[in-house]
Amino acid sequence: MELNIVDTLRSSFTMIILMACSVVALTFIFERWLFYKHTSIDADRFYMKIKEAFRNEGIEKAISVCNSSLSPLAAVVKSGLEESDKNTQVAAEMMDAMAIEQRTKLERNLSILGTLGNVAPLIGLFGTVVGIIRAFHSLSVSGSAGPSVISAGIAEALVTTAAGLVVAVPAVVFYNYYLRRVETVMNEIESVSKKVLVLLGF
Repeated sequence: MELNIVDTLRSSFTMIILMACSVVALTFIFERWLFYKHTSIDADRFYMKIKEAFRNEGIEKAISVCNSSLSPLAAVVKSGLEESDKNTQVAAEMMDAMAIEQRTKLERNLSILGTLGNVAPLIGLFGTVVGIIRAFHSLSVSGSAGPSVISAGIAEALVTTAAGLVVAVPAVVFYNYYLRRVETVMNEIESVSKKVLVLLGF
């Protein structure tokens, strides 16, 4: 009896679950990558554009600079600029509220990646335990299987553990990377928001 991964994939319900998990993980990894790519912005350069537009052409030009970007930073700054005719508290609270909203968008689907990173190895381990139980059950039924047959069965069962790790490692790596990306963006939003309030004279 030789190890046949293809047969394991076909016969193991656990492997089917892990394959589904891998598809979900790759989908959200790619989706978040596209989202962050299309909404990324140089915070320092953006603030300089806002500053120059406000001082040279006024508040409407500064708002138009925000409209030219899809970034969360631009959305937060725009919300404050649109309330610039009111007092400091109103503009600041509006930017804080928009920052919370943008954080929610930035963190969307990240919990799925984190969950898959934690659960996939356990699913793989479950498949391995079931596979080992089956191998020893076959031994008890036949009564004549040698060590090579048992070792082959156990090796086949361990494929699910390996598959679980294959799913979990990329999910955890990208989950942590994207969380760090979110924190970086939120720090930029906080910094630029305060600069904009100062720029507006509040």
